[in-house]
Order: sequence, then structure tokens, then C-alpha cells
Amino acid sequence: MRDPTSRGGRRLRAWLSLSHILDPVSVPTEVLLLCWRDTGHPQGGGSERYLERVGAALAARGVRVTLLTAAYPGAPRKQMHGGMRVLRTGGRLTVYPRVLLMLLGARLGVGRLARYRPDVVVDTQNGVPFFATLVARAPTVVLVHHCHREQWPVAGPVLARIGWFVESWLSPRVHRRSRYITVSRPSADELVALGVDGGRISVVRGGIDPVPAGVADDETEGRRHRLIVVSRLVPHKQVEHALAVVARLRDRGLDVHLDVVGDGWWSPELLSRTDDLGLSDRVEFHGYVDERTKHQLLARADLHLLPSRKEGWGLAVIEAAQHGVPTLGYRSSAGLTDSIVDGRTGVLVDDPAQLTEAVAALIDDPAQVRRLGENARRRAAGYSWSDTADRFGEVLSAAAAGRG
Repeated sequence: MRDPTSRGGRRLRAWLSLSHILDPVSVPTEVLLLCWRDTGHPQGGGSERYLERVGAALAARGVRVTLLTAAYPGAPRKQMHGGMRVLRTGGRLTVYPRVLLMLLGARLGVGRLARYRPDVVVDTQNGVPFFATLVARAPTVVLVHHCHREQWPVAGPVLARIGWFVESWLSPRVHRRSRYITVSRPSADELVALGVDGGRISVVRGGIDPVPAGVADDETEGRRHRLIVVSRLVPHKQVEHALAVVARLRDRGLDVHLDVVGDGWWSPELLSRTDDLGLSDRVEFHGYVDERTKHQLLARADLHLLPSRKEGWGLAVIEAAQHGVPTLGYRSSAGLTDSIVDGRTGVLVDDPAQLTEAVAALIDDPAQVRRLGENARRRAAGYSWSDTADRFGEVLSAAAAGRG
């Protein structure tokens, strides 16, 4: 795959843009996005934000964008959001068959999408896809943030076995002629290992929102050491490991505080673990917060911990980097090996013991923290949702025009 930052890559992108002008048929004017959740969903996260930011950017460029997603309490069945038409149906599992029925109804001229004919469909595979390619006339682009082998066990033995079969065997075969988009090179490698043709995979990394006006980094000296976790509170994020770090550093006599930003169904377990470790005076759970509050908390942090079992990219890594806050995470998480440059913008470790030692070493070396943070800040400045939408749009245009 040609490096998009190379001279040849830039020529290719310029040619694609020019070819779209010369051949307007290749430009998708109607795009359908499928995702099991949206950002307003109580369990929505970074993957949902990625899709919505791209959709909103395409809508701002004149593309008609429809997002089909699951319903949840308090959410309207239909609304305009970020320039996109958002339609909600079904729940956590039933959203999949209901969306397929809506797409089938569109072909038959009945239902909420009667006579709707998108130029291209983006089928988000969060473990399992919608299999829109089986019923939609339009070409399908499969969006995969990462593979879920490590996450399926939490679904129970039966559902886990079915889910992994669908993700690892069935989906690659059903989508053998489809284009794929993923968010990091490690995720692309995982797809290749499952049998997806590497030539059909495009890596389109996420962008970043500007820091809200008025949020300034806290450079006060002599305060307690502040760690932060920005994450959905679900088992595979392994926030327990961050709690263990705080407990071990406390036992060494260090004055450490941890802010946990985010919410999820695993929250009660984490609160219980905090009490068991005697950390109630050192750990604060903020729950779901608005963007400004999140950035205010990041701005006063020293280190960001992301001890996740699996990440596709790690949007929170780049958000922390905007404030000069380096991230520590696990090398085995796959995606963090792309979003963190080990030893330059953050630190990658192999297990909880190494995570504790790495945090302790950085607490003792504030000059190294500043160096990592400034490198991370410079790297974060190179990402934007506009560039993400450019590259995403190129893939959609190629798919709509039938170019492999």
C-alpha cells in the first residue's frame, strides 16, 4: 500500500480528487452508515465517535448521509445530527436483523427506507457486521476498528463461540469482494490473518477535535501526582490495573491520585474494587462528562493510563497528547503500538508489574515526562477529522465506482 505522505502518495490523492471532478458518477452522493450504537448511547465510545465525525464531515461537503443505529431510552427514532439523518431501531442484538429488514424493505419500496438507494454502504463490524452486502444493491465498505478475539469470552461460552466464528470465518468470506477500512496498521494485520485480502484494506486513522477554548494545561509544581484513565468502563479496558498501580504506589509512600473518566456497565465492579483496595480518597470516578470537562481533567494530569486488553487505535491517547500528557499502555493491545511511539510519545509495557514500575520511574523523572509529553503534543497536531474524512471519502468513491 502506497504511503499517503510520500510524493507518490500525494500525487495519487490529487489524481483521485481530480478523477472525482472529471467523473462525477464516481462521487458517492448518498452514503449509508451502519453502526450498532451512536455517540449518545450510554455505551457509545471512540469507535462511534469516529464514524459520526466522518459522517458529519462528509455531510458538510454536500453528501447526504444516513446513519442506522440501535434505539435506547430517551433517544428519538429519527433526528438530524451533525448534518446526518439518524434512524434508530432495535436494541443491542435486535438492531442487526431490523436493519437488514429495513434494507430489504428499501429494495421492495416499503418501510422507513422505501425507495432509498445509497451509492455505498459502510457496515461497521463491532465484532459482527450487519451483512448489508447480502441485501443492499450498493457496494459495501466494512469498517473494523479491531478484532474481538480477546473480548468475546465476556459474552458467555455459547455466544462467544458463535461470535468469533462469525467474525473470524464467516465475515471474511461473505465480504471477500468488499473494501475494508480500519484505523491502525496492527488492526489491518489482524484482518489479513483472518484471510482478508490486504490489498482491499485501507488504514484511515482517526482525527482529533480541538481543545475547547479556555482550557489550559496545569503546570503547578509540588502538587500530588495525578494519573488519569479516559475509557468506557467495561471489562476489556482493564481499569482494575490502573487501580492496582495506585495501590502499589501508595504502599511505597507516593501521593498519587487517579481520575477515572467514563462510564459503563462494569462501573459497580470497579467501585467495589476501589473500596476493597482502600483507595476511596485517592480515586475519583467522574462518570460520563462533557468534552470541556474531559479536557479540563486531562489538562491537569501528569500521565494517562490505558491498560486495555485491546484497542483499535486509542483516540484517548491523542486527546491526552493534546495536553502534553503521555500515555502508558500494553504492547499486546495491538492498536496502541500505532498510536503510542514507545519511548518517544509514551511507554508500552507487557504486564501490570511493568506498568507500575514505568509509572514510578516517570514520577521520579519529571524531565522525561515533559519530553514524552511534548513529543506527543507535536504528533497529535498532525491529526484532523478533515484529513480522516478525505481518506475515508477516497475509499468510498473507489467502492462506489467499482475500483478495487
